[in-house]
Amino acid sequence: MTQWLVSLEGTQAGRELALALAVLAAFLHALFGALQKGRHDPWLSRGAIDLSYSAMAAPIAFFVVPFPARETWPIFGIVFIIHIIYKLLQAWTYSKGAYTVVYPVVRGTGPLFAVIGAYLLFGEVFSPVQWLGVLVLLSGIYGLAAYNLAHETVDRGLLKAALALAVMTGLFVALYTTVDAYGIRATPNPFTFLAWFFFIDGLTMPPIAAARWYRMADRPALGPLMARGILGAVVAFFSFGSIMMATRLDKVGEAAVLRETSTVFAALIGWLVLKEHVGPRRLILMALIAAGAVIVEMGA
Repeated sequence: MTQWLVSLEGTQAGRELALALAVLAAFLHALFGALQKGRHDPWLSRGAIDLSYSAMAAPIAFFVVPFPARETWPIFGIVFIIHIIYKLLQAWTYSKGAYTVVYPVVRGTGPLFAVIGAYLLFGEVFSPVQWLGVLVLLSGIYGLAAYNLAHETVDRGLLKAALALAVMTGLFVALYTTVDAYGIRATPNPFTFLAWFFFIDGLTMPPIAAARWYRMADRPALGPLMARGILGAVVAFFSFGSIMMATRLDKVGEAAVLRETSTVFAALIGWLVLKEHVGPRRLILMALIAAGAVIVEMGA
């Protein structure tokens, strides 16, 4: 399977597979965000998820895929640091703001800077039509965040802090997208990068979550929390794995933009699962996001 995937790089079939993987990642990333933002404390949810996917990835990393080459270890170190900061920012963001407000801001900030990062790191250039698509998509994403913000009844000062954290989180989304793309391209076997990424990436948050759980006066039961962690780990494998593989098969910037249709899926999850209201204005803004993604692909 590895040889087949590598053979698709730079081909039309590879481009089509990358498109499908980016859309799959969009849906799963929205689901992943909802799992972290759900009824459990976001810090605890993230710790349970990371513990689960690190444990699942360990036997694959050590016994199935080829061992990483020595020159790739500095890349893993940089990726590890970036993802630590990203996850800390993400947990703080979800702790302070409503999911349907902060999630669009995170996802709207990410693709803009990912496109710029892809230009600087990989020399990728968007056409004028594709930039139009990016602007349409971003207008829908930020419009959705603004609409949700206008209808929130929570503490406005707290929500402003959450929005600032969401912007910072979005910057690190762009950073990890481009650096992860560099890492998976620099590793001959992409599954080696994925297995070691998940094993290493899952080592930080579990101790933080455990310390937070221990200090809680009303500690949640570990059974349901770990069940959420296992489900989140499976979603993470396919979500983050899909987008990283898409960036190896095709352009990083395009994959990053397409993934941000996750905002549409997040709004639907917020409506159907979290019981948050979705009206006609939100539907129009969601249609703008989808239209922007279509324009980016048409302009390629």
